[in-house]
Amino acid sequence: MFYSFIRVVARFIVFVLNGNAHYENKDKLPKGNYILVAPHRAWFDMIYFALAAAPKKFCFMAKKELFKNPILKFILVHANAFSVDRENPGASAIKKPVKLLKSTDLSLIIFPSGTRHSQNLKGGAVLISKLSGVPLVPVVYQGPVTFKDLCKRQKLTVRFGDPIEVDRKMKLTDENQAEILEKMNQAFDKLDKEIDPNYHYVDPHPKK
Repeated sequence: MFYSFIRVVARFIVFVLNGNAHYENKDKLPKGNYILVAPHRAWFDMIYFALAAAPKKFCFMAKKELFKNPILKFILVHANAFSVDRENPGASAIKKPVKLLKSTDLSLIIFPSGTRHSQNLKGGAVLISKLSGVPLVPVVYQGPVTFKDLCKRQKLTVRFGDPIEVDRKMKLTDENQAEILEKMNQAFDKLDKEIDPNYHYVDPHPKK
């Protein structure tokens, strides 16, 4: 109930701030649960992914530091977010989303790179997909990457790609994992080119 309420509030806020969002290829989304995987380009792109895929509901990973504030913790918990220690993620970072994907109607949004300041993919999403038996669905966000530019009502686009199946019987060797990560990279590139052949992401706040 709270998730649905927050989604309505979020949709109203982003419409007032920008009002120029375009959601493409929604027919690519599977009927059951799935994992949305995307390159992380703005601190608010996850909001747009969740809105674009509505009425599907999602769970999210959030760094543990965000849960220290009691008010923010209440909002995060009731919006289906769960805490992850980025420095020492541990087994719970895999077990928690796998359990939610298998036992609830919640899908998962995850950024395989783990941060906006890197585009190098890691294997967590692949392992979660294999253990839960749900597909990976690539999605990209093109648009403003800072709050200032968002408020300028610049056009933004969210585009979904074809699901990537991970065989549950497959041994997740380094080679097999690398192959799936490459499929994800190729899917991101394809979606970006379909939106804008000249698109190139530039991190507005690169880490030195």
